Amino acid sequence: MRILHTADWHIGKQLAGFDLLDVQRRSFAKLRQVAKDNQVDAMIIAGDVYDRSLASERVVGTVNKMLRTLNLDDKLPLLVISGNHDSGPRLATGHEWFKATGLHVNTTIAGAFQPVTIGDTQFFLLPYFEPRQAQVYFEDDSLRRIGDAVTRTVHAMEELFAPDKHHVLVSHFFVAGSSHVGENGGASETSVSVGGLDAVPVSAFDAFDYVALGHLHNRNAIQNDHIQYAGSLVKYDVSETNMLKGCYILDTETMTREFVQIPQTPEFRHVTDSFAHIMDPDRDLGVAPDDFVQFTLTDTEIIPDLMNRLRARYPHCTGVDRQTQVNLDQEMHAQIQDLDPMALLTDFYPEATGAPLSAGSRQWAEATLQEVRGAE
Repeated sequence: MRILHTADWHIGKQLAGFDLLDVQRRSFAKLRQVAKDNQVDAMIIAGDVYDRSLASERVVGTVNKMLRTLNLDDKLPLLVISGNHDSGPRLATGHEWFKATGLHVNTTIAGAFQPVTIGDTQFFLLPYFEPRQAQVYFEDDSLRRIGDAVTRTVHAMEELFAPDKHHVLVSHFFVAGSSHVGENGGASETSVSVGGLDAVPVSAFDAFDYVALGHLHNRNAIQNDHIQYAGSLVKYDVSETNMLKGCYILDTETMTREFVQIPQTPEFRHVTDSFAHIMDPDRDLGVAPDDFVQFTLTDTEIIPDLMNRLRARYPHCTGVDRQTQVNLDQEMHAQIQDLDPMALLTDFYPEATGAPLSAGSRQWAEATLQEVRGAE
């Protein structure tokens, strides 16, 4: 069989205040086409379907339509688990009758012991959980570490292995030795080598032929013959701008996998350059008009009204930072001392946060300033 492995859709997530639903829908449409082109027999969605546990009605409607399209229109069996961003009860609503159409959703430890058999393979669906949930389920207070809890759960699954089937685990955890660093550096939900109390040992998965993981947005977070992160479907952080996004196609006969790239539209780019070059209309920075872009400035001087000026030229500018700190010469320092506090805040806030001061924040700051001045 051919199984498509994807994860970390994070439907409803925003990027620096920008709505990404249209971007996510486009990537989903390409994912659907990959499934058709490769004639896959089923699709794994390894957690974090939603970005928030309390998703809006619009976001819930989008997810429902995506799952319905794949399962009912395309007649594709789906193997879905909840991640740490999902609400288990919300995602599992209706799961009892979903199985009739091949939509298998599991959000509990108990459900992990009900393997789904498709063709030559048993699929075990193990959602994200906290150690306390394992303590309650197994009635064992010694399961204080997630690694111990997952190992205990997986060993119990092995007793359910059918000897004439392949065995695939779908899960959503940090695996010891994983790295969340981007392909060219950087950090997102991804920037340390994971080990210790919050990690699951690689050895816990030895009995499985393939482990389809979600959680880390970098598909190359761990290098292992039978353990694979799918990576996120869309770029959600500046550390991910150089990553290739997509999905994996697993061949259950050989247990080999192939990565299929899914280009994002519009792109999310990271540009390091001087402010003058960035604003030069004759200079090609490789940024399309509708691209999301984050800038790292090489300048050391203060640039007034920085964020507003950048967004006037690049409407989807997500933020700005500096390679080196800003230098304040004596003349500039004297000018700053003469500025009104609100003018200072208006210039400083974008420098510090990468986003302009909102109307609500401005109102709060003005009220606070008046209160302080009244107390003097």
